[in-house]
Amino acid sequence: MSIDIRVTNVERIVLNVPFTPRCQQWNAREVWQWRISEIIRLTTNSPEVIGYGETLLHYTWSRVSDEAITKAIGSRLGDLLGDDSLGAGLQMAVYDAAGKALGVPAYRLFNLPKVRDWCPISWWNIDMPPEAFAAEAQEAQSAGYTSYKIKARPWWDVYAQVAAISEVSPVQFRLDLDWNQMLLNVGNAAPVLAQLDKNPRIAIYESPIMQRDIEGHRVLRGKTTRPIALHFGDPPFATVAREEVCDGFVVGGGVSSVIRQGHLAAAFDKQFWLQLVGTGLTTALSAHLGAVLPNAQWPSVNCLNNYADDLLAEPLKIQGGCVRVPELPGLGVQIDEEALIKYRMQPPFEIPRPRFVLSIVWPHGRVVHYCSMKQVWDDCLAGNQPVQEPGVTMEVNSVDDNQDWQPLYERATIAPVHDVR
Repeated sequence: MSIDIRVTNVERIVLNVPFTPRCQQWNAREVWQWRISEIIRLTTNSPEVIGYGETLLHYTWSRVSDEAITKAIGSRLGDLLGDDSLGAGLQMAVYDAAGKALGVPAYRLFNLPKVRDWCPISWWNIDMPPEAFAAEAQEAQSAGYTSYKIKARPWWDVYAQVAAISEVSPVQFRLDLDWNQMLLNVGNAAPVLAQLDKNPRIAIYESPIMQRDIEGHRVLRGKTTRPIALHFGDPPFATVAREEVCDGFVVGGGVSSVIRQGHLAAAFDKQFWLQLVGTGLTTALSAHLGAVLPNAQWPSVNCLNNYADDLLAEPLKIQGGCVRVPELPGLGVQIDEEALIKYRMQPPFEIPRPRFVLSIVWPHGRVVHYCSMKQVWDDCLAGNQPVQEPGVTMEVNSVDDNQDWQPLYERATIAPVHDVR
């Protein structure tokens, strides 16, 4: 790379990117701030070399700090490659600009041989009722997806959710279920997974019990026919490899970290999916990484489908359950400049938390009311509620739309409110 290609400016452009209507309805409880995307526009002393990157300010692995921007300005692009300390959006923009400067796609900058032109990709949603999951599954198939990662939760009937999706999908349509540890222990998890194993669409179970439970995972692996995935690093990788804790990983982070994790997984013949969440820019970077990491064989989780706008002038090509690796220089995609104007957000870069009364209702008439998803999580992870009871559901009532819920909401802010029907 020419020593003359240096960073001259780094601009932050913060956007409020809308979710699709159904995603908005259910994301509002827990991940409402995922709408906020900071786009980095990196300019250089070569006018035609401009790089773009993205940070989800309230989720991505690392924000771009003022110190990182100061470090980047005046630096050669080549000296910044592989530096995870830059943060998500700035690092992405560096790879985009460096690829454009050299006239090569970003995957060529990883100094690894390309292993695939199409990378497996998954549709993703937060927890929803069965009928909403089924509608999403139909959209996923129409959009070229063949895999769907869903959030399995104690407050929904997972058997009904899987059945609803199965009714609208072919047997080849794959489901990955993520409990975020909410089955708690192997005694709870074993019968749940055994029942779900009967459905041929089930492909992977993610974090069904506490990730720290080494012995529990070993036992559980012997009781299910499906692979179990854990987030890389918990438990430590050496422990996972030595104790045969899981079948594969969830891999994310900066470019150098992802490549390191990918190499370690491959050394022990472990598959993984890339979990890099954002709009079109982030999904493009994920595809470039998947192009050179042989064991990135499980469908990536990028959550692109949640957004009503991918922020790209031309969408990424998705068909047959895979996304085409862009071959143009840099990230290989063109930002939609009009979208940067349309969705631009003014500080403070936060969306106020919507207020809900969240009621878990069990079929025998027991009800518990909560004031937030954090409160729901804390109560369930503490083992205070059944882990996966058939017939359970969640009712969501907006306090902001109906003040009649205000008294119950205020009671729930003190502690969960137990009731019967």
